Amino acid sequence: MKIGKDREVPNLSRLLPLPGICSITIQLQTMATLVSSSPIQRLTANIAQQIVGKDRAIQLVLTALLSGGHVLLEDVPGVGKTLLAKSLAKSIDGKFQRIQCTPDLLPSDITGTNIWNPGSREFEFIPGPIFTNILLADEINRATPRTQSALLEVMEEQQVTLDGLSRPVPTPFFVIATQNPIESHGTFALPEAQMDRFAISLSLGYPNAAEELQMLQGLTTGTPVNNLEPCITLAEVQAIRQQCQQVKVEPSIQQYIVDLVRATRNDSEISLGVSPRGAVALHKATQSWAWLQGRSYALPDDVKDLALYVLAHRMMPIGGRRGTQIIERLLQTVTVDRGH
Repeated sequence: MKIGKDREVPNLSRLLPLPGICSITIQLQTMATLVSSSPIQRLTANIAQQIVGKDRAIQLVLTALLSGGHVLLEDVPGVGKTLLAKSLAKSIDGKFQRIQCTPDLLPSDITGTNIWNPGSREFEFIPGPIFTNILLADEINRATPRTQSALLEVMEEQQVTLDGLSRPVPTPFFVIATQNPIESHGTFALPEAQMDRFAISLSLGYPNAAEELQMLQGLTTGTPVNNLEPCITLAEVQAIRQQCQQVKVEPSIQQYIVDLVRATRNDSEISLGVSPRGAVALHKATQSWAWLQGRSYALPDDVKDLALYVLAHRMMPIGGRRGTQIIERLLQTVTVDRGH
């Protein structure tokens, strides 16, 4: 079964069915294709109606969602970052909020604040946009470090603490943050400690000629994002997250993850290597990626598929070198110990 131009949807039908999920058939308007049974197949196909030709990017975003992490999209304007976030929120029947980050954005503009209510003669909490399921933090590097820290703290703690009272954010809570890698004027670069909070970093990139033509043709024949129907519930997302945690990762693959991470700390081209949090993120992402491929066990290739997206943004290369190139080199030199 195909979604988009040339990517096959993984067959997940052999996995244990989720409680309360029936096998149904939904007609999707993307490629006049019938996608059935698996909630992830339905979810992937639903998003692909809007994001043409970006099936791998969709899979990576879903990997971050199912592993309990967050995503950083580093891309130029107009390639579909906002559309991706809206499509995901619509597809999981979740609440969507967008924050346009600017230098004058305050932490309370994100988290909410207490306001005096003269009628009740007491303070009343007004929740901020962070109380949502899918949050798009657009151009996060235009917010001040103080505001960035407020957002990233909630990403880590899954709660907002104000005046000594903690309020949990909805579940699932998933942040898609964006930044333009080209423009640097008036921006505040995310420090490495904060970059480490994102499970996956990727770029959507420009579509090819055929995909761009398909986008234009879809303006009259496609489904507007606001009209997308939910194809999976928030409860099902939580249930799938639990299934992903049960994916088996052999000790040899766990050692492979440790060896990769430790290699970044001993490389002459890196001044700051990947933290232990990065190793945990790669392990969780590997489980979710394997689940999306229809397996209840992980393979070394799963780690290799994800290493660029999970590890490269967590490092501090020397002399302007690119983290992706260093990770690609390490993948060639660090091997899996099959006898472990």
